[in-house]
Amino acid sequence: MTSFPIRHLAELNIGRLVAEPGDARVAEFMGALDKINGMGKRMPGFVWMAEGSGEPGTGNTENHIGDDPQFVANLTVWEDVESLEHFVFNTVHKQFYDRREEWFELMADQHFVMWHVEPGHKPTLDEALERLAYKQKHGDSDHAFGWSFIKEARLYMTKACRPHEPASVQGAPL
Repeated sequence: MTSFPIRHLAELNIGRLVAEPGDARVAEFMGALDKINGMGKRMPGFVWMAEGSGEPGTGNTENHIGDDPQFVANLTVWEDVESLEHFVFNTVHKQFYDRREEWFELMADQHFVMWHVEPGHKPTLDEALERLAYKQKHGDSDHAFGWSFIKEARLYMTKACRPHEPASVQGAPL
């Protein structure tokens, strides 16, 4: 009997806020971060999250990219794609996901990537950004991928920001 090694699923989601974290235009989003992140940490299948300072109302927005405090990153590890999908699309997180245009600028480039990691590995932001750059350049592969690359992923097809499209148009620009 062949056994396959257990692998966890890392994900990076980046975005650029419409204003700096202390601005009233993003106050509702910032005020909900501790609740949403705390709920995520209690979800079955959650493994790890990159943290900021731990100050109330900052979530992990201190994990910004470069010198731009509006360019924030969310980096987590999950046991499997089903656990991540459940959190993203079947909890209160979905209510904030559906309103993301109120708080985040529309990004022309891909801003979400997943990849497998060994249990216990905590990816760095630099590692995650390298995976995203790889996916942007080469498309989905075992090294870096999106929802449609994982056959077990199902909820994204109907609950993601855009309904799932046939493979022939998946590569179309956003």
